[in-house]
Amino acid sequence: MHFYVYLRLVVLTAGTLLPFFWLVVILGHRRQRNFERIFFFLCLAMVFFFGASLLALNAQLYYSMIPPGLAALAWTVLCLGLWFLPALLLHLHVEYAQIRELLRPGSWKRLWLVAAYGPVVLLWPKLYGALRLRDGFSFLLPSNVLGLSFQLWLVSALALSAAWQWKFVRSAPDADQKSFHRALCSNLSLIAVWMALLHFVFPRLGRVTEQNAEVYITIVGLFALAPLVALIRNVQRFNFLQIGRQRNLIFAVFAAFVALLYFSLIRRVSLWLEQYLPPEATAAILLFLPVVLFEPLQRLVGRILRRTAHAEMDRTQRMMGPILGVARLGDFGRLRSFIEKWVGEQLQVAEVKLLPVASGEPLPGPAGPDESFVLRQSGNLIGTLRVKAHGAMLSGETVAALEFLCEQLPGALDLCRLIEEKLQLERELAERERLAALGQMAASISHNLKNPLGSMKTILQVQLENPEMPESMRAETKIILDEIGRLSAKLNQLLQFSRPAVLGEGRPPKCNASEVARDVVGVLGPQAERKGVALELHSAAALNLAVATEALNDILTNLVVNALDAAARGGHVDVGVSRKDGHGLVAVEDDGPGVPPELRERILKPFFTTKTQGTGLGLAIVARRASDAGGKLEFESPLNNGRGTRFVVWLPLGEETR
Repeated sequence: MHFYVYLRLVVLTAGTLLPFFWLVVILGHRRQRNFERIFFFLCLAMVFFFGASLLALNAQLYYSMIPPGLAALAWTVLCLGLWFLPALLLHLHVEYAQIRELLRPGSWKRLWLVAAYGPVVLLWPKLYGALRLRDGFSFLLPSNVLGLSFQLWLVSALALSAAWQWKFVRSAPDADQKSFHRALCSNLSLIAVWMALLHFVFPRLGRVTEQNAEVYITIVGLFALAPLVALIRNVQRFNFLQIGRQRNLIFAVFAAFVALLYFSLIRRVSLWLEQYLPPEATAAILLFLPVVLFEPLQRLVGRILRRTAHAEMDRTQRMMGPILGVARLGDFGRLRSFIEKWVGEQLQVAEVKLLPVASGEPLPGPAGPDESFVLRQSGNLIGTLRVKAHGAMLSGETVAALEFLCEQLPGALDLCRLIEEKLQLERELAERERLAALGQMAASISHNLKNPLGSMKTILQVQLENPEMPESMRAETKIILDEIGRLSAKLNQLLQFSRPAVLGEGRPPKCNASEVARDVVGVLGPQAERKGVALELHSAAALNLAVATEALNDILTNLVVNALDAAARGGHVDVGVSRKDGHGLVAVEDDGPGVPPELRERILKPFFTTKTQGTGLGLAIVARRASDAGGKLEFESPLNNGRGTRFVVWLPLGEETR
């Protein structure tokens, strides 16, 4: 047999096995993504093409004349594989460009897909004519039967794919990927050039003989197989197909293929030695021959396992360094987000979720194909680490790394919580000291100003009773009295903020929330009428709350005053007192412009205001009174059509109500 025939046999066998290898890997990985689906069908088309070519070549070597049925089957499979290769190759590059964010989904992608699959439909009569052949099959150059238009389409698809690869080279994030895509670009470019020479140049020069064509096709096959070999080497280096650390999948498929090749070798050697030994004896000898290699293989596997275990432990220890660094910042939410992102990047998995479990809560069950790893500290369950693989399952080394990591994470979480509690206590202490100093200053200022203001107010009121005062001075005096009243109101608000909540003398505080709400609405009703705002009360008949009357009065007064200021003329302010979920609920709602998103974090801070004449203490007083009573303040804005605000104060119920 000629050397080129042997070489072609080797190339066609490799061309059948390598795409089939990737078919099995993709089926085992089972990632639901268009790129993997298109790559699967591209490998299937290559298996059809190379497998049918190999079948035809073996039939030519075995039979003096190929049986017509076998020839027709090989020709049909070969033509189908070759026909869809250009479209699938171009579609694969379009999907990869979308993954790399070089092509946005939409009209441009649709245009590329039309360019890829349009010729499949337009040139269908060429394929139909080739499939109807019953003799004269050209297994060496089947594209000659499919016609010149198919040859142009094939060369164009190869050239466009090479151009995409060059674009991937320019946008690759690291040197490994640049090198990989540069090699693919070179391979596709060489294949396109060879195919163009073989179809358009060499025939015109009369240089296409059967032997030359066999050499040319073998060279093209070698170039076509190079990317599939490179994928095996690069899948671990930069997470191609996001198989990442699924080395057990690659090794399992590789071992299965080696076993199949060894069984094929046993059969061929049995046939070669048939004149010396019975085939069964040769097969038995070759089957038991690997037993000699068991001990060396066991030592090799042991060394590999030890090396892998040490590598995973070192990797996990290196992963814990940045995690402990973030834990020392004392921000549990930030630590949780960092762990999820960092572990996902380092272990090359699709998603990581850290789910803390409070004492007494049940363990959250797995969601779908996710795998959960338990976090325990001193025998107590403190959370789970839920991990989702890119494909069907996590690899063995990834599971081992995650189990070792889950033994280290509780210490980092506990450290973060301790530091967070310490920082929170320090912040609370500093805030209390600041508020105490502020309260002392406010009390001093109010005390020093209220007495002079009271004297001024009394003198001006006496002057207003003098009938001889000119009307011009009387009007100005009223303006001054109004300003003194406004200043006194601000001083009263400052005193409200500075003094602590009223707790009662030796007994828990209590009040009838409905009565307090009616009093507040009654006092502020005239102010609402002057502004043209409808002030309404929706209250239960009697609702006792475990809060002092003065504190609830401060809460309602400040909320209603703010709501009246926010509502426009003709607007509405609703005050509600009710009971919900074992708590008292005090709500004030207006239909004003609402709270802008950028101010939501600041409106509860003391001295922050958006009013031209406000003190910025109203909501701070409400929040402080609610907190002192064991309740909390919440607000929602906007409510309807981008307008309106609802403030809700949750307060504990009184003993009678409970």
